[in-house]
Amino acid sequence: RASDRAGNRTDEQAVAELKAEQSEGVAAIPAASGDPGDRRLELTASAVRRIATLLEDEPKDGMMLRVSVAGGGCSGFQYGFSFDDSVNEDDRVFAEGGVKMVVDDCSLDLLAGSAIDWVETLAGASFQVRNPNAASSCSCGSSFSI
Repeated sequence: RASDRAGNRTDEQAVAELKAEQSEGVAAIPAASGDPGDRRLELTASAVRRIATLLEDEPKDGMMLRVSVAGGGCSGFQYGFSFDDSVNEDDRVFAEGGVKMVVDDCSLDLLAGSAIDWVETLAGASFQVRNPNAASSCSCGSSFSI
């Protein structure tokens, strides 16, 4: 919600700020309602479009992109992307551009401040995470260490 992010500003000012960020190609997603601290994620316009396209092919309504972090990968932790229609007790739900993203609380600690992008290159296409908490990552970008 705009008021969660706005602090002492009015909702109109917060909405204007979000629109300005969207026009720059990156949409900042405010901390989820009831979320302690200022943990947020960013989705690029490209990621929002790709998520929306993928959701069109899902047979079930109400699906959300689940972003997670698990132990493993060549650098210690690996990113996970899947679709889910349920919200667990420790999940935080974010919404942007008509799509919803769900992240569990533990993963959000490791992802706070990250930007999620959909990148297409000659080598392929994938979601990529620009994670300011990562000390290093593998060359393909699917795992990281802190």
